[in-house]
Amino acid sequence: MNWPLLVFFVCFVLTFVLRIPIALGMIMSSIFYFTLAPGPATGIGMAANQFLSNMNVKFILLAVPLFVFAAKVMNTGKVTEMIFQFANTLVGRWRGGMGHVNVVASLIFSGMTGSAVADASGLGIMEIEAMRQHGYDDAFSCGVTAASATIGPIFPPSIPMVFYAMLSGASIGALFMGGMVPGVLMAIALMAYIGIIAARRKYPKGERYPFKIFMRNTLIAFPALLTPVILLGGIYTGIVTPTEAGALAGTWALLIAFFVYRVLGLKQLLTIVFETAKTTGTLAIIVGAAYTFSYIVAIEHIPDVFARFLLGITENKYVLLLIINVLFIILGMFIDTMAITLVFIPMVLPLVEALGIDLVHFGVVIVLNMMIGLSTPPFGVLLFIVAGISGTPLKDVIRECLPMTFVLIGVLFLITYVPEVVLFIPRTFGQ
Repeated sequence: MNWPLLVFFVCFVLTFVLRIPIALGMIMSSIFYFTLAPGPATGIGMAANQFLSNMNVKFILLAVPLFVFAAKVMNTGKVTEMIFQFANTLVGRWRGGMGHVNVVASLIFSGMTGSAVADASGLGIMEIEAMRQHGYDDAFSCGVTAASATIGPIFPPSIPMVFYAMLSGASIGALFMGGMVPGVLMAIALMAYIGIIAARRKYPKGERYPFKIFMRNTLIAFPALLTPVILLGGIYTGIVTPTEAGALAGTWALLIAFFVYRVLGLKQLLTIVFETAKTTGTLAIIVGAAYTFSYIVAIEHIPDVFARFLLGITENKYVLLLIINVLFIILGMFIDTMAITLVFIPMVLPLVEALGIDLVHFGVVIVLNMMIGLSTPPFGVLLFIVAGISGTPLKDVIRECLPMTFVLIGVLFLITYVPEVVLFIPRTFGQ
């Protein structure tokens, strides 16, 4: 290890010790490296050049602000209310009904937004309040909301999968298809756990709705439910690219919000556009910083060193997949998902390719891994979101959410060691 690289890593570690924002920490580490590295192009100028050159993002990344925009439109009160009511008539009558409704609503909502944070912060408010009114503990309600929100980026569409596809060259269509079965399995596993806890704690059953009410709620929710059908159908039939599908989803969301549910006015639309721009700007800074960081990692051949190190431990791909999963779960406890995607995934991709692991399979596995990190202490962002919107002490939320995290880890290891769970649908449709 040379001197500039040592300083680079020390500065990056200090980012977490001093609680510096991850993007700023990566930029600072990169500046220190380029200042100390030999050569004509050094210092802040070189770091700025790498940052700005990588801000010329690929066409595929235009899908990200479009999905963010669609998510914010769908997060308007009436749309989330329709989704919740539909889920309630579907599964609310079971023991622990509101917990099941929470999971099913998150599964449906995930087909519209591709964002765990959007699910927890938008639909989550309604879910927690409904569970509270039906006699559920606040901590349990928050735990279910945080755990079910992780389905968002697994069931298509998925913003993290867009970034993974850009890095790995894997097909976005195949990644989206690959996430469908795992997303449903996550919902089933969480609902099974909720059923067990509901029976132990004597949580109430929900109301059994007559078929007429079920049909009415289905028809009311139908325009919103069509969103994932339009989005995914357009991608899978080849009519639109994933980027164009993001524009299509945003347009459809606007149409139903303006003309069907009539919940969106010009003032709200301007607010949504402003918030989308702010979110996109934040992501763009992280992307630029991460690419600068990754450039240094690449020129120092760290991925090759990392691959040789792990292969020196074992050449068994199943053991290596276990090691990678454990490492990424630990990273997810401390580091932002976007930073993990852009910095650490490129470090393991050479190893994944050397072992002959399917890139689509690995992509779904690693995205699920990172989503589990969002609900894992000490810094799981979903835990802070649900604690904040409900006023529940964080330690109580963590206590209830941890068992559900282990349930999701069970699903993670299932899809890790049974690749067909992920690859069956993409192979069936020739992706």
